[in-house]
Amino acid sequence: MNRLNKDKRTKIIAALCEGNSLRATARMCDVAFNTVLKLLPEIGRACAEYQQRVFRNLTCKRIQCDEIWSFCYAKAKNVPADKQGEFGYGDVWTWVALCADTRLVPSWSVGTRGAGTAFEFIHDLAGRLANRVQLTTDGHRVYLEAVESAFGSEIDYAMLVKLYGADREEGEARYSPAECIGCKTVVISGRPNMKHVSTSYVERQNLTMRMMMRRFTRLTNAFSKKVENHAHAIALHYMHYNFCRIHKSLRVTPAMEAGITDHVWDVSEIAALLDSK
Repeated sequence: MNRLNKDKRTKIIAALCEGNSLRATARMCDVAFNTVLKLLPEIGRACAEYQQRVFRNLTCKRIQCDEIWSFCYAKAKNVPADKQGEFGYGDVWTWVALCADTRLVPSWSVGTRGAGTAFEFIHDLAGRLANRVQLTTDGHRVYLEAVESAFGSEIDYAMLVKLYGADREEGEARYSPAECIGCKTVVISGRPNMKHVSTSYVERQNLTMRMMMRRFTRLTNAFSKKVENHAHAIALHYMHYNFCRIHKSLRVTPAMEAGITDHVWDVSEIAALLDSK
């Protein structure tokens, strides 16, 4: 069976990391679409497994969490009746944790916006940390039980609840959210430093996701058709973000700032993960 050589795999992965769609990547790299479609789950699994293994005993001090919306197959209102309520059809949420000091993304989870995914996400995050941290989330209520279950009282936790004004007029900025008119800080557990109660960094990371992954682009037909490929693309994105992309504020990659690696990774090193499996 034919297998892509390392240089060709590296070019395909680099194109995907820079936000190109599967078909655009196939055209740019002069390969068949199915070749790219087959490589994505292979490299996605390799990236997820590597980060699962190395992101342990992290000495983070401040963690911010948020959720970012997307959809697979079709928007929720257009999902066929026989697929209604089945995960992978309609709304899909990516839960993200970010270290405010190193900008590392140590944990993420793809699922619904319900309590089950929150429980899985927060417990995964707790298992990666070596010490007590200060945690900030938005006002989504499912965080409360999930954080209590995973951390107990060994956390300094606050919610940042955003207050919104009236919805916009019909036809005025149709796809824009209501105006944020203020924020309310709610201390949930421990003694969080109020100066550091913020979700700004993780919300900025959400913008990076939308800019760097074609399937997160709004108002296009670039959405994911299968939730499995959606999750693989996210794992590849975070591998590139954590290890390859120099953060403009830090002047190093998040993984270097966190002490996980001592150099800026090249995309060829991501491609090499396939050979090490």
